[in-house]
Amino acid sequence: MTAIGITSPALTTPRAAAAHVTRLRLTVRGRRVLAALAALPAVIALSLAMISGGSALASRDGGVAEESFTSVTVGAGDSLWSIAEEVAPAADPRDVVDAIVRLNGLDGGAILAGQRLAIPAEYAPAP
Repeated sequence: MTAIGITSPALTTPRAAAAHVTRLRLTVRGRRVLAALAALPAVIALSLAMISGGSALASRDGGVAEESFTSVTVGAGDSLWSIAEEVAPAADPRDVVDAIVRLNGLDGGAILAGQRLAIPAEYAPAP
C-alpha cells in the first residue's frame, strides 16, 4: 500500500516517462496548410514572372519597322561578305554581315541564289 505523497517506482522510470510522450500528428487539414505554406514562395515567384514577362511579349516596341530595311536579291556566286562590301563599302564588312544575319534570322552564312535578303537601313545603298 502506498501512502499519499509517495510515488510508485514504476512511474518514475524512464520507460514510464517515455510512454507518456506524445508524437506530433498532422491531420489532413494540417497537411494541406503545411503544403500551401511551402508552395507559397513558388506561386508568388511564378506570378511575378508571368506579370513582368507578359508585358514584354505583348509590346511592339523594339520591333523592326517596315522602312528600317531594304532588300537585295542574292545573285549566283554571291556571299554575305561580297554583299556586305557592295552595299556598305565604307563600313566594316564583319559588322554588316552580322547585321544582315540577325535581321534575316539566318542560322549560318549559307545563302542561295535568288534569295531575298533584308539589308538594314543604316547599310542600305543610296538610291
